[in-house]
Amino acid sequence: MKITEVILAYGHENIQATHESTFEITKEAQISKRGNCIIAVSADKAVADLRPEFKENLRKENAKTTMLIEAGEVVEIVNALGNPRLILTHPTDMVVRKSNYVCSRTLAIRADKAACDLSRKLVEKLKNPKQKVKIILTIKV
Repeated sequence: MKITEVILAYGHENIQATHESTFEITKEAQISKRGNCIIAVSADKAVADLRPEFKENLRKENAKTTMLIEAGEVVEIVNALGNPRLILTHPTDMVVRKSNYVCSRTLAIRADKAACDLSRKLVEKLKNPKQKVKIILTIKV
């Protein structure tokens, strides 16, 4: 069985996507170039907005999570893990991490990609403020 959440967001001219250990999706509309982990803005959900059923399954030990990031015809897939320590309460952000670090913003850990690992073709799309970004989160249970 699979449980899915869909997040809709937009690109932004200040997106750098150069962070080496995380990437972030935020509900905030404006960002500076210092936020080098941010890959999408004006998201319609943060971790606090995810359905209870999704959160419950994400908190299972080693829950396998796939994130499909789609901007126009460019698609990128990131694999990560859920964890019982996930808090999932942040009202504006969701962060995917290569490390095991967990805070209220953490969506998943031990990811196989950070912002710097995303294809530069995708990042170019994400630098366009008019670019719609669709992120499909899937947990296999």
